[in-house]
Amino acid sequence: MKKHYNFLLLLIFIGFSCSVNAQRSDIDTSKIIQLSGVVVSEQDLTPMPYITVYDKSIGRGVIADFYGYFSMVSFPGDTLFFSYYGYKTSTYIVPDTLEENRYSIIHMLQQDTINLPEVTVYPWPSKEDFAKFFVEMKPYDDAIRRAQRELSGESLAFVAARLDADASLASGLIQNQAYTKLYTNGQLPVNNLLNPYSWAKLIKDWKEGKLKIE
Repeated sequence: MKKHYNFLLLLIFIGFSCSVNAQRSDIDTSKIIQLSGVVVSEQDLTPMPYITVYDKSIGRGVIADFYGYFSMVSFPGDTLFFSYYGYKTSTYIVPDTLEENRYSIIHMLQQDTINLPEVTVYPWPSKEDFAKFFVEMKPYDDAIRRAQRELSGESLAFVAARLDADASLASGLIQNQAYTKLYTNGQLPVNNLLNPYSWAKLIKDWKEGKLKIE
């Protein structure tokens, strides 16, 4: 039984080899063209790396290198497909009037703009969490109102009071201290306890209720 099985495989292999040789005998090797080229973008003519170049006529293809350069064997009249993600697939027909066996081209691809619908990502890991949020949500607390609340003067002052001093703030403080020292050079430093403007502002804030004990 094993001998019959090996003999059957041998016949199939011989038949396949004969079929391939018969197909190859129909190809006129004198018309083979070494086609080379560079693929660039139509917008700014920059080389496009790793473009797929597929010869539909013979069922073979290559991938361009990092600089958009490719080289492949083709025949006159072959149809080539150039494809790249984000660009429209274009075709190129090898001229059938070439006299040389080498041919170079520069092929341009046009960008394919796709307008996708808006996608909103929700932070709920389960349907139960979504149902809870749906019941407890505030319908008038939209993104615009939240942005206005976060950019209000109180919110910005709250955040600024808790930020660490950076180099620019420290440099400004040192400069102000130096200017104050120059202003009071040869006399006593300024004492706000004797400043009538500071007392007037303190009394005004007290009457308006701006002074609170925390």
